[in-house]
Amino acid sequence: MTDSIAAPTPYEVLGVPASVSPSDLRVAYRRMLRLTHPDTGGDPAQFLAVQSAWERVGDEEARAAYDRGYTLPGSGDAAGCARRAPGGGSALRARSFGVAGGLARDEYARLVADWGGAAGRNPLDPAVVRSAPPELRAVLAMALAQEETEQLVLHLGMGYIAWHEVAVTGAEPLNHVVLGPSGLYGLRSADWGRGVSVVRGDVAGEGISVDEHPLADLARQCGLLGRSLGVRFTAPVLVVPDAALAEPIVMITHGPRAGAIVVRRSLLPRVLRDGVHGAERVSIGRVYDLRTRLLAGLRTL
Repeated sequence: MTDSIAAPTPYEVLGVPASVSPSDLRVAYRRMLRLTHPDTGGDPAQFLAVQSAWERVGDEEARAAYDRGYTLPGSGDAAGCARRAPGGGSALRARSFGVAGGLARDEYARLVADWGGAAGRNPLDPAVVRSAPPELRAVLAMALAQEETEQLVLHLGMGYIAWHEVAVTGAEPLNHVVLGPSGLYGLRSADWGRGVSVVRGDVAGEGISVDEHPLADLARQCGLLGRSLGVRFTAPVLVVPDAALAEPIVMITHGPRAGAIVVRRSLLPRVLRDGVHGAERVSIGRVYDLRTRLLAGLRTL
């Protein structure tokens, strides 16, 4: 199990509601152990997940600590799930436009209101988040992933400029556009709560539906935006949690998405500083030209 809020909760792994009694919880644990045990034909990964779930909620003290949860960014806002303020302002930080994760936070707040399980409570209250349906937690996880990326980019310094929640005609908004000495990048920040891998030129995993094509969609967004502005992106970059990717960086080398990158979140600053292997660094004059075009043409939502 991962610490992502998009991942199945221990209660979901054990197949019980969060309100389950201690005795019924133990019964469920033993049942799931039998069902998932490799010696009886079960899946080893699921067997380990069941044991991990029990470690988190199996005894009274551990369960109480889990149920209390942890403080999410913005959970103390009076508005509950209000958009976070942009991170720009310091001369030592990258220049920043737009609010990373703002659209996903707005969607999460709307979904929680429709769900009705948090009447009168902060949507970011850990207890509310823990009890929310998986599809709602997945939306909030995406918002938090985008905010994590925003912070990493801000700390790259004043040589970088970033736009978040960028409008793209004919496609969904692009999470991030980042310009720096190593090039121009279109980024998507994602957290599916489970591991991902590259299969036939795109990203796949247990948390990704069969009709989702994350890299294809990201490449299309970059293509549409680049053509509308008369610029060319150095690479589309998909950013995922460190625990979600077995390899530090995966570059697509063949097919229509050649040059796209999937990277562990902690290594994103290195990619944005050092550039893409085999790609030429952008000249200072070209960076200024790109910055002028982007400042004039990009629209954040």
